[in-house]
Amino acid sequence: MTEYDQKKMKQIAAEKAVTDYVKDGMTVGLGTGSTAYFAIKKIGELVQSGYKLKCVATSVASEELARECGIEIVDLNDITHIDVTIDGADEVDPKKQLIKGLGGALLREKIVASASMSEIIVVDESKLVENLGTKEPLPVEVLQFGHTKTAYALKRQGCEPVLRMKDGAPFVTDGGNYIYDCRFPEGIKTAFFLQSAIDSIPGVVECGLFLNIAEAVVVAHPDGSVTVMD
Repeated sequence: MTEYDQKKMKQIAAEKAVTDYVKDGMTVGLGTGSTAYFAIKKIGELVQSGYKLKCVATSVASEELARECGIEIVDLNDITHIDVTIDGADEVDPKKQLIKGLGGALLREKIVASASMSEIIVVDESKLVENLGTKEPLPVEVLQFGHTKTAYALKRQGCEPVLRMKDGAPFVTDGGNYIYDCRFPEGIKTAFFLQSAIDSIPGVVECGLFLNIAEAVVVAHPDGSVTVMD
């Protein structure tokens, strides 16, 4: 699969999701990442065509892109709910359980998802897995304070936690935290148990397991077709 093919698949899936799920007058959650980019661009086109939409961004980068597209951004604290959020994922299993966070916005993404009536996930076929954690690591956002001790506790869950770096320094999230990418040698066996165990570790802010959150997953395939897991 070439880079162009994968980008095109992301675009096809994102645009279909926006067309099918975003209606005039809605409040919409904007995801973060390479697939969400295409969704935001399409939502911008709807706004330009006359749709009245209010949107909540899951990252500074998505907010900046949305404003460039003429999309009205509102504060999550100022609204009662979000009608639909369209976001990407790093892995999707057959039960629509997800790993997210390689884009670095998992905390805000999970907050927005929890405030949404409907969470629509958009991916290309390469993100589908039989078992979570087999292709990608699990991102875990942690406080900077004592982060090495938090990493030690993460390692006791059976993974190899690696501090995410950018330009020679630790990557810092929009919330001012670090991320450890945790790779499980044999994948994640019991996702719900693991999520509970990780969330109970002092210093952990959020983990990238998004369980029982996706209402539907829109999947683009190399032949240009799109299927929906619902």
